[in-house]
Order: sequence, then structure tokens, then C-alpha cells
Amino acid sequence: MVRRGVAEHVVGRRLGSVEVLHPRPVRRHAGGSDDFRSVLEGREVQAARRRGKYLWLPLDSGDALMAHLGMSGQLLVQPATAPPERHLRVRFALDGSDRDLRFVDQRMFGGLAVSIGGAELPPEIAHIARDPLDAAFDDDAFVRRVRARASGIKRILLDQTVVSGIGNIYADEGLWRAGVHGDRPGTRLSARQVRDVLAGVRAVMAAALEQGGTSFDALYVNVNGESGYFDRSLEVYGQAGRPCSRCGTPVVRVPFMNRSSYFCPRCQPRPRLATGGVGRTGSTRSRH
Repeated sequence: MVRRGVAEHVVGRRLGSVEVLHPRPVRRHAGGSDDFRSVLEGREVQAARRRGKYLWLPLDSGDALMAHLGMSGQLLVQPATAPPERHLRVRFALDGSDRDLRFVDQRMFGGLAVSIGGAELPPEIAHIARDPLDAAFDDDAFVRRVRARASGIKRILLDQTVVSGIGNIYADEGLWRAGVHGDRPGTRLSARQVRDVLAGVRAVMAAALEQGGTSFDALYVNVNGESGYFDRSLEVYGQAGRPCSRCGTPVVRVPFMNRSSYFCPRCQPRPRLATGGVGRTGSTRSRH
């Protein structure tokens, strides 16, 4: 959602003046605020790409502007005349446009940095796997990796070295679509089941993108400041106690990795002989 918006408004534009209004969001840039400005001003943005929770903008210099939104960060495209947001941290003027690109972050856990030579893929994020909607995603390799792991399938879906971009909500929704419990170990899934999970996750992610993303908080918005509406279409996540739309059984919520998992106990039966997974104690450990 954010990548699409940035691509629409920023790609092909040159960055004009760069204002760093607070140093913390550029703390990961080794040269500091002044160097951050100097290497970006006048550079043309050639694309907008995403890997996991990172967005990067390849520049005509061969470098890349890399962004991580953290818990509350926003990249907004605003009219240049619009008043500054309360938590505006960095502002990029766009040459030939009446709009700015703005990085807004209330809690400042996110940040921006320049990846030197990182236009194709910043080395800082090379360890993060592709997401399921990436045209270069290797389905067969994913199936092999999942089936070689004894961890529960939900834990595998959240491992960014295996696959990125899914997150807690889309994992629960994709598993429900596939009829697979999140505790089921990868080693106990057939290739067909893994492909069903992948298809379920893809369907959920594509639907969310169509509807503008999932938003439970005013902080999570697209580049125009609009919240997503996909939360109104969720089948199990956040639906504890409500009837499953497929079978009518009440949806169950259980603890999972300091968060929550939601599933239908009938459509997604717990795996037999599970040893303390999300359906039992909330632990994510499975038998090895």
C-alpha cells in the first residue's frame, strides 16, 4: 500500500531540499544529518521497492534511500503548502511537483538511511526473504524449506529469513483459508498443504492491497493519510467468540509470541501430539 503510493507520486522525481527536523530518524545513517542531506539532494528516484518491513527507493547515483516505518512511522505525500504534521521528522521536496514526501513518526522507532550502492538490493536487508507477491518468489523452494522445519507453520510464516511481508494478521487469515492450524509442524505438512497455505496468504494479501491495507490504528495509513478497510473483511483475526463464516463454530483466541492467534477449532483442528504450541500453553516450541 505505502510502496504503491510512493511509486505513484515520487518515482521519476528529483529530491529537492531535504530537511531533517529531528536527528533520531536518521540515526542509522553513519554520516549523520548533514551527510544524509548532501547525498540525497538532487538525486532522482528511479523506483520504489519493498522487502519485508523495509521500503527502499533506488536513486540515479546507485545508492538507495531506505525506510523502516517501525511502530508508528508514516511516509506521506502531502501538498507542499500543507501545515507540518505534529510529528514530522524529515521532509523531502519533490522537484517539479507541488507535493512533498514526508516522514512522520510519533514514537521514532522507525528510521531512514542511505544505503551506499544499495539501489538493486541494500546489503543491510539482503538476509530478508522475498514476499509471496514478489514475481521472483520461488514456490518450490518455499515448500521445501517449510517441510524441512519442525516448527509450527505459523512461526515459520513469521520468520523473515523464510518469507517476508506476512505478519500476524495475514498469517492467521491465510491459515484459516487453508484449513491448517498454526501449530502444525512443517515436517507434518504435505506439499499440497504448504501450497494451500501459500495460496491462502497470497489471497489475503492481495485482497488487503485492493482495499487499502489493514488498519486498527489511526497511525497506520497510506501515503494520502487514509486508513485501510480490510479489517472489516477479517474472518478470524480479532473475531474471538464469533461464529466461523464457514462452519459456525466460535472462533478461538490463544496467546502466541506475546501476541495472539485466532483460529476455528473445527476448520483448523489442533495437531495431534502437539507439545505446548499456540493451541495449548501459548509456547511456540514444537517437538524436534
